Amino acid sequence: MSASPQTGSDSAVREIAYVAVFAALIVALTLFPALDIGPVPITLQTFAVALAAMVLGARRGALTVLTYLALIAIGLPVAAGYVGGLGVFAGPTGGFLIGFVPQALVVGGLATWAVRKDVSVLRLVLAGIAGMPVLYVIGTAWLMAVTGMGLGAALGAAVLPFLVGDVVKLVLAAIVAAGAMRALPGLRRR
Repeated sequence: MSASPQTGSDSAVREIAYVAVFAALIVALTLFPALDIGPVPITLQTFAVALAAMVLGARRGALTVLTYLALIAIGLPVAAGYVGGLGVFAGPTGGFLIGFVPQALVVGGLATWAVRKDVSVLRLVLAGIAGMPVLYVIGTAWLMAVTGMGLGAALGAAVLPFLVGDVVKLVLAAIVAAGAMRALPGLRRR
């Protein structure tokens, strides 16, 4: 028997499944014990968001993040520190949560472009690095607005301690994404 062509509903179900699985991955890696070093904890969220965007592309990566944010908004305790609810977005890390959406759009768009001919870990890393300033700007501005910190203090609390770790997480995300794309080419669109 030959396999039947994929129907529109099969495709939609597959799309929803990809988004759900990667949203669950963000939840799982967020709930991995965070390291509290100040107003912004060190988590594996940036790894998970970058991985979702690299593998799924801009649209599905952003939908994945929006699904994760919706889980927080409805009160599930899936944000760092095992908290949930709309109040999380009003706190000092709310800008980073919101910033994950444009970060996913940038990383996913660049990653899709970067692997259009062949999967390259280096190009995926560069796509990930290009998305970090988006996250840092939104998150830092929000932190300053919520806490009253000046720019220097906010950068010292929310960006500088994370730079090296975020690059390491992006490299690891690129390695995992490249492996996943090579093993399961249906994950990405050409």
